[in-house]
Amino acid sequence: MATLNVSDVTLTFGGLHALSSVNMEIGSGLITSVIGPNGAGKTSLLNCISGFYHPTRGEIQYNYQRLTKSSPHQVSKLGVARAFQNLELFRGLSVLDNLMLARHKNLQYGILSAFSFIGKASRVEAENRAHVEKVIDFMELEAYRKSVVGNLSYGVQKRVEVARALTLAPQLILLDEPMAGMNIEEKEDMVRFIFDLKNEWGITIVLVEHDLGVVMDISDQIYVLDFGEVIGSGDAEQVSSNPKVIEAYIGEEE
Repeated sequence: MATLNVSDVTLTFGGLHALSSVNMEIGSGLITSVIGPNGAGKTSLLNCISGFYHPTRGEIQYNYQRLTKSSPHQVSKLGVARAFQNLELFRGLSVLDNLMLARHKNLQYGILSAFSFIGKASRVEAENRAHVEKVIDFMELEAYRKSVVGNLSYGVQKRVEVARALTLAPQLILLDEPMAGMNIEEKEDMVRFIFDLKNEWGITIVLVEHDLGVVMDISDQIYVLDFGEVIGSGDAEQVSSNPKVIEAYIGEEE
């Protein structure tokens, strides 16, 4: 059963069509990759799903909930999290503080409880800390928990960005080029994390990634965008043999 439905989504900026009548069905519990040349509309699509952009036309539904006009905060509350291509971290804070801050939406207690730090405030804080510790352990960030994010290598910062999204306990996670700028070893680690998110945590994953080797190896289904339009979809074999895809994207690599 599809978790996320994108129906006839069009996004325009003046006379520019960033997306044109895009249709997608994102299956529950699967890794779905969205690929295409630079400027194809991949990040614009994620922005529409996560509420940063609102489509000019069309509908987006997640588990039968309409996302089309929702704000990022509302989308997050429905169980959708986003890891950004350009890091959205507090560079002057530690890894632990960044992850704890991401749990702020769960701090639902009054001022008196906050000041006294008893009852609900203490319980909620303990629950948030336990979840953050689980994420730190999963993303293998123990060695960096007290390190200032801005002092870490780019590869580790990318892991922290994914971890920040995971602290929201999503059912669906949008990963925008999580392996960009990584070396081979770091990419292998990230691939392992993505597989474990699917197989151990049961999270549905939408992945935007330029590394075709990774995409073909790990994706259950693939959509190919070119100039804002879907020009191909299917599994790795179907996509890699699609003449339109070869011409528009894969052919560029040769």
